[in-house]
Amino acid sequence: MSALASPEALILLGGGLLLLGVLSSIVAFRFGAPLLLVFLLLGMAAGEDGPGGIVFNDFDLAYLVGSVALAIILFDGGLRTRVTTFRGVLAPSVVLATVGVLITAGVTGLATMWLFELDVLPSLLLGSIVASTDAAAVFLLLRAGGLQLRRRAGTTLEIESATNDPMAVFLTFALVGALAAPENASVLQLVGHFLEQASIGSLVGLAGGFAICALINRVDLADGLHPILVVAAALLVFAAAALVGGSGYLAVFVAGLVVGNRPVRAYAGIVNFHDTATWLCQIVMFLMLGLLATPSRLATVALPAVTVAAFLILVARPLAVWACLAPFGYDRREIALVGWVGLRGAVSIFLATVPILAGIPGGIAFFDVAFFVVLVSLLVQGWTIGLAARRLGLALPRRTFPVHRVELDLPGQLREELVGYHLLPGSPLLAQRRIPVWAKPVLVVRQGTTLNPAEAGSMQADDYIYLLAPPERAQRLDRLFAAEPGEAAMLTEFPLDASARLADLADVYGLPVTAAESGLTLAELFASRFEGQPQPGDRLELGEAALVVREIDEERVLRVGLLPEGTPVAPPPRPPTARPLDAAAAGSAAGRLREPP
Repeated sequence: MSALASPEALILLGGGLLLLGVLSSIVAFRFGAPLLLVFLLLGMAAGEDGPGGIVFNDFDLAYLVGSVALAIILFDGGLRTRVTTFRGVLAPSVVLATVGVLITAGVTGLATMWLFELDVLPSLLLGSIVASTDAAAVFLLLRAGGLQLRRRAGTTLEIESATNDPMAVFLTFALVGALAAPENASVLQLVGHFLEQASIGSLVGLAGGFAICALINRVDLADGLHPILVVAAALLVFAAAALVGGSGYLAVFVAGLVVGNRPVRAYAGIVNFHDTATWLCQIVMFLMLGLLATPSRLATVALPAVTVAAFLILVARPLAVWACLAPFGYDRREIALVGWVGLRGAVSIFLATVPILAGIPGGIAFFDVAFFVVLVSLLVQGWTIGLAARRLGLALPRRTFPVHRVELDLPGQLREELVGYHLLPGSPLLAQRRIPVWAKPVLVVRQGTTLNPAEAGSMQADDYIYLLAPPERAQRLDRLFAAEPGEAAMLTEFPLDASARLADLADVYGLPVTAAESGLTLAELFASRFEGQPQPGDRLELGEAALVVREIDEERVLRVGLLPEGTPVAPPPRPPTARPLDAAAAGSAAGRLREPP
């Protein structure tokens, strides 16, 4: 360890671990491994029992770094959450994030007490430490992993994972306090303290979020400083809420929610910066927690830890989810998926440092068991989340294709930003007549020449198109410009009006249609399958044919393409109820740019 005494050696070590963490993402995505698990294992490999041989046992530093990292991750979660997605899922998500955590902690604690003959308070403390799902793990697997779930199940998971940490933090600190001073603990005091933390945290988060918005919009800063201002303000909200007796984790999420749903300057830059900051926080946090773990010590708690993990995954979490979501009308498939996607992560390991810092006897055992539970959760649940969603029929049949979006903030106004795309061959936009009404084309770059929309005329492959769009809607343009494989298939695509009834198409083409869906129009079919949020390029397989969304207006599908599957065949005859697109749009892969008002 003497070689690490110099600052240069520490910088070399930190930079090397970060570099390995980033490069390991390539391996993780290629083999489908949960990326956070790779970071955790890399930290263990660098630790005292691994090839790295680094002895790191500074739990105070780990707690400080973990607090900062979680605050930034939770703020980013709120920043990316649209309030419109709360429709119909806010109440069940909040119940699951509070009552669900309480049930999970209680059931797991009682099972631990019975299985290992422990006292009540230590058993409940262990249950509380591993009770909450991890926002970083859930956000990463659902978003960066490319998995898209049906709206109610997916949104419930995201809201719950982002808001259940305060309950787990509260339970952990309350039980640690009860173990340290049993005479000062009572159920009434604990309930009152929880309500105080939740209410103060929410109020500080709201006030902080609106203050951040006002600060961004009124203060003139150099380019690139707005994202740094937001990160600093988010940490200020987190710390301020905690200092006045509130939940800092709840406050920072609420603040992010406010900023993400209000018009602010440099929104694109703020979001892009937070992408990088969140990745950095996750890598640093998991590497550090991996360094804290000692594999030789973990082996001594392997059997009880695996037992706790199995009970948590198979009994406690599903029971809590069923008790919280069944009263709100969730069906069995949704309950099963939400129950399975209860990933544990850095929050549980982070909370396991609290008993050690508080000097609770046997505190290191809490850390080792929690670490093992997280490993099992990431291995078992993290590796099977996609399989479970597909088996339960809750994975949306969407495909993600390459697209590159350029975003520029426009000083002087907050409602629109300039976004630019390279129109690649095979993009859905080439097969439909116009872009959404809320996007205004302003210029086109074609073969090095800049043209206005009137001069450009019909869109062509390899054009660079720049549009004005609301910042919160800009991402919805991605699927219009994303290149789909199999461009040649568009030559045999038959355009249909989305008002055509599915039963009529089934009669003409012999498509397999269920009785429940036969009376729907194509627009209603896509709305039902995609939870009311279909996007251009969304695809539905019907026997040997496929329907692809080609044009939408707001949330409603206007035009659909009918594609044969397998060997290309001639377009089938037109059904009498289907109204095709005009000849220019149907006969060639080109639409017309809508002239700006």
